[in-house]
Formats: sequence, C-alpha cells, structure tokens
Amino acid sequence: MEKRPCVYMLASARNVTLYVGVNSNLIGRVYQHRQGLLDAFTKKYLVHILACFEVHERIESAILRDKQIKKWPRIFKKRLIEQYNPDWHDLWADLVSPSLAAGFRQSLPE
Repeated sequence: MEKRPCVYMLASARNVTLYVGVNSNLIGRVYQHRQGLLDAFTKKYLVHILACFEVHERIESAILRDKQIKKWPRIFKKRLIEQYNPDWHDLWADLVSPSLAAGFRQSLPE
C-alpha cells in the first residue's frame, strides 16, 4: 500500500478499547502501535488490532474525518467498524505480508 492519508481505528479486542488515529503512512504507524514503539494510549491498553481504516486523497480531509469520528459516541464507532469489518478481523494481514512486516523492524529509526 502506497503512503496515503488514512484514518484508522485500532481495538484491543471486540467491543473493548478503541483508538482512532490519522497518519499518511498507515502500515508504518500501525506497525509502531503493534510493536509498542509509541509511548501512548495504545501501548498502555494493548490496542493493536487494526479494525477499520479509510483512505483519503488529502491529509486535510483525513484530519477532519479523524476529528469527526473522535467526537462520536462509542456505538457509532462500533457501527462504522462493523459496516466494513463485521467479524472484527485484524486487517493488518490484509495490508502486509509477513516478510514485509518483518522488514519494518530494519527500516524504523531506533
């Protein structure tokens, strides 16, 4: 997947903790969350399952969408996830192959 602005939602498990984020490098950012490289909410609460994402043409529209979703009640966020991912599969594997994911360890800064 080429680098494009994305809004994404991570989950700790189905119907548990949710996190909404925006980034122009979805694969790299989700990798950082999954490896605990970010000293943040997702590390503290083990929020690593990629439940949903939206690709945008411009970073400005992605940021606006991120802010919109963050204001929503939890039930709306769950409905959005279930609209595109009803079984709450971890979409990480759909984005990268195991060999590509392993390569991120070598390319990320220390």
